Amino acid sequence: MTQIAVATTSQLAADAARDVAAAGGNAVDCALAAALLTINTEPGVCALGGSAFITIWPADDEPVTIDGNVAVPGAGLSEDQRRQGAVEVTMNYGGGIRTLVGPGSVAVPGTLAAMELAWKKFGSIPWNLIFEPTIRACREGFSLSAACRYYLGYSSKVVFDRSKDGFDALHHADGTLLDAGNRVIVPHLADSLDAIARNGARVFYEGEIAAAISNHCRDGNGMLTAEDLSSYRAVERPSLRADIGDWHLASNPPPAVGGSVLTAMLLACADLPDQRWTEAALTQLIAAQRACLDFRRRNLDFADDVSAEAAHLVESARSGQLLSRWTSASTVHTSVVDNEGTGCAMTASSGYGSGEMPPGTGLWLNNCLGEIELNRRGLDAGPPGSRLPSNMAPSVARKPGAVLAVGSPGADRITTALQQFLINYLQLEMPLRDAISHPRVHVDTSGEEIRLMAETGLDLPATDLPVTVFPKIVMYFGGVGTALCDSTTGLDAAADPRREGGVYVSQP
Repeated sequence: MTQIAVATTSQLAADAARDVAAAGGNAVDCALAAALLTINTEPGVCALGGSAFITIWPADDEPVTIDGNVAVPGAGLSEDQRRQGAVEVTMNYGGGIRTLVGPGSVAVPGTLAAMELAWKKFGSIPWNLIFEPTIRACREGFSLSAACRYYLGYSSKVVFDRSKDGFDALHHADGTLLDAGNRVIVPHLADSLDAIARNGARVFYEGEIAAAISNHCRDGNGMLTAEDLSSYRAVERPSLRADIGDWHLASNPPPAVGGSVLTAMLLACADLPDQRWTEAALTQLIAAQRACLDFRRRNLDFADDVSAEAAHLVESARSGQLLSRWTSASTVHTSVVDNEGTGCAMTASSGYGSGEMPPGTGLWLNNCLGEIELNRRGLDAGPPGSRLPSNMAPSVARKPGAVLAVGSPGADRITTALQQFLINYLQLEMPLRDAISHPRVHVDTSGEEIRLMAETGLDLPATDLPVTVFPKIVMYFGGVGTALCDSTTGLDAAADPRREGGVYVSQP
C-alpha cells in the first residue's frame, strides 16, 4: 500500500484519498480522488463545471503544472450573439459582492480535462477507481458543510435557485434552505459521474453531457457552444521555479497570474531583517504584498502578453527593484505527498457559481466570465479559447530529503496566505501547524481604496493605509492545506484552522 499524507477540504475527501492509496494509488491518484470528492460535495463553494490547476513534482523528474483553467467561450458565434445572457446580482457575502450569473457568465470548463491529463501522465490505477468514493457519496448523500451553508445563506436565492434540480438539492420539501449537517443529494449527479468514470472525460466535452451543457447555455443566450467544449484541451506547462532558502519552489506559471504574484512576494521577502515577525519584518511583508498586488492590478489584469509582464514582476522582485518602485472569490484545495517523494497540489474553482445546472446532469456551471473583480474585462474577455485570469497557485516545494505540497482557497487572498505560510515554514522554520495558524495580513486592493486587513496578535507597524483588525483568525485570510514527506520525520499533513478541513496520514 502506498504511504501518503493528504490535507484537503473535508474529512470525507481525505478518506477518499486513503481508499485510493489502499487500492495502490500514488500521490497523484490520491490527490485527484480527494479533489474530485470535495469539488462535488461542496455545493456553492465549488463544482465540476469550473477550472483547476494541478502542480506535480515527481520524485525523479522536473515539476509540471497542468492548466485546466476556464477559457473564453463563443466559438462559431457571430459578434451579435456575444455578450448576452448574463444577469448582475449583488450579495452581502464578504462585505458586498457584485457579480454576473446566468448562462452568459459561463466560461468553458477545464477541471475534468486537467484531471484526466494528470491521470494519464502520472496515475497508476484505473480511472474509474478514482471516481468510486465520489460516486458513492453523491448517490448516498453527503452532509452540507458549515462553510457551504454560510455561503448559500447569501447566494442561494440570487444564484443557486435558478435551476429546479439545484433548488431541490439545497432545500427541504417546504422550500427552506438546508441547514449545516443536513444530507444533500444532487439529482442526476452520481449518474453523470458514473458516465465519466466509465467513458472518460470526453463524454463531458463531446458526448451527451456536452450536448446538455451547450444546449442549455445557448438556449439562455449564453456563449458556450458545442465547439467550445469539443476543442478544449488541458495544457501541460513547466512550473514556475524559484529558490527560497534551502527549498526549491514550483508553482503555477503564466498565463495564470497566481504563481507569479506568489513567487514575487516571496522573493521580495527573501531578506527579512529578522528571523521572526518584528515590526520591521512586517513592514517589509506589507510592502511586498502592496507592490505585487498593485503591479497585478495595473499591469497583469489587462495585459495582452501576460507572460512578459509576469516575468517582469518576478525579475523586479528577484533584483530588489520591486519594493523601491512600488512602495509609494470560492475555491477548494488538496495537497498530497507519498513516500516515494512525489508531491501533488490541486486547486479548483467555479467562481461564485452561475446558478446554471443543465437539466438531467446534476452539474453546476461556473460564472468565471462574470467574476468581475478577477476577470476585469467582463463578458468581452478576449477571443474564444483564451484563458481567463486566475489567482490559483497550487505549489510543490522540495529540498534534499523533503517534499511539501501546498495551496489555499481564498480568492485574492490565495497568494498572500501562501506567502505567509511559506515564509513561516521555509524561512522562519516554524513547526508546520504553527506556520499555518500564525496571524496573517492582507493588502486589499479590490476596492477604490487600498486597505490593510489583519488578524489580531501582530505588532503592526505604522502605515498610511486604513487598517481593519479582525478579533481572531478568520476564513477571510484563506485556508492553507499542506502535506509533507520528510526523510527524517516521516509523513505529516495539516489543515488551516480558519476553514473546515480533513487530513489523513498513513501509519507506518
